[in-house]
Amino acid sequence: MDAAGHRIAKTQGREPVSTATKVDPDFVAEGEPDPAAPGASRSVSAAEGYECWAPLYDHAPNPLLAREERHLVPLLTNLRKTSALDLACGTGRWLERLIAQGCESGVGIDCSSAMLRVAGKKRALRGRLATADCEQLPLPSAAFDLAICSFALGHVQDLNSMVRELARVTKSGADIFVSDLHPEAYEQGWRVGFREGGTAIQIKTLVRATEEIVRVFHTNGFKCETHEPLWLGEPERPLFALAGKSHSFAEACRLPAVLVCHFHRLGLPDRREAL
Repeated sequence: MDAAGHRIAKTQGREPVSTATKVDPDFVAEGEPDPAAPGASRSVSAAEGYECWAPLYDHAPNPLLAREERHLVPLLTNLRKTSALDLACGTGRWLERLIAQGCESGVGIDCSSAMLRVAGKKRALRGRLATADCEQLPLPSAAFDLAICSFALGHVQDLNSMVRELARVTKSGADIFVSDLHPEAYEQGWRVGFREGGTAIQIKTLVRATEEIVRVFHTNGFKCETHEPLWLGEPERPLFALAGKSHSFAEACRLPAVLVCHFHRLGLPDRREAL
């Protein structure tokens, strides 16, 4: 893990993201539809979008993240002696939780230095973060019992390369949980983004059908245990109220909002196990 250690060290001790560009606290939550929002919209790259979003990402009401957590947290138990990978970790939301729940070791990988600067301020994550592309991981083979990739598939250009790397760094029998904005919600106009002043900033994403995601994982040695659409519900209603968007709650509940897939890493009888 020397390469990762070198990259991890590089993420420490950096200054906070500049807030010279003021981001309105009333930004659009990740994936949330906001058809009635005033003002123009602008589409930006993931790098540009997360540079601006990073300082506020952990602090704004986000019903999709809450719904994902409500589904996954009960499944993530008995984590003692477990090594975890938070792939495309962002601000380290899942890695921090997994460590708090008893993971013996954990690493967070992300290509956004802005998001990692926020994650690096969290005490539990110091020394556990690396700047890297998901398609080329600076990690040893067969190192992790558990991996989570949360709301990131839409930013991955080459899904096959990412999943192949995930297969390399996880152990036989590892559990992998993947979530993203549900493709049906995207088709109905939901977007990943936030609000900057009077402008809705939409982060460019690639939309993949559930069947494609399952096929790519299967090709690279994973069994799909489940792929589930998640609808928002009453537990998310207060988050809409906090964001001043109670008017859109009922409409948002009519579509599957989040896709969550659970994959199981099969034993591969080829040389990748020994790399």
